[in-house]
Amino acid sequence: MKLVIQRCFQARVEVEGKVVGKIARGLTVFVGVENGDDETQVEKMARKIAALRIFDNDEGRFDRSLLDIDGQVLAISNFTLCGDAKKGARPNFSGAAKPDAAHALFSHFVTLLRAQNVVVASGIFGVDMKVWVENDGPVTMILET
Repeated sequence: MKLVIQRCFQARVEVEGKVVGKIARGLTVFVGVENGDDETQVEKMARKIAALRIFDNDEGRFDRSLLDIDGQVLAISNFTLCGDAKKGARPNFSGAAKPDAAHALFSHFVTLLRAQNVVVASGIFGVDMKVWVENDGPVTMILET
């Protein structure tokens, strides 16, 4: 499982010109589900996202989590994170989980975040989306299981 997280002031996702998800302050999380991922990796990442101390305290140090600031998550499924471009000019996406498995694990990820009292909005799995992120920092991290 690969995640790209961006700390943001606000973010939204549109499908066919309509907003399908939006958040205020929090994290935009792009989620790539790989072959072999299972609920164990999803649970680990959901706990990590909720507890990751990536927000500034009063001294400007990373010391607060989403839970500490009542932050929100915009979760976006993104199979291209699983792409491999080491050979040639065209990425190979064979490392990405099949759509049915990826959809189930992505949905489980969202459910687990909500179970931790995190407000979560998301895009629509498997469709073309336009994502707007007002970065805060910018602070961007890559997490992998």
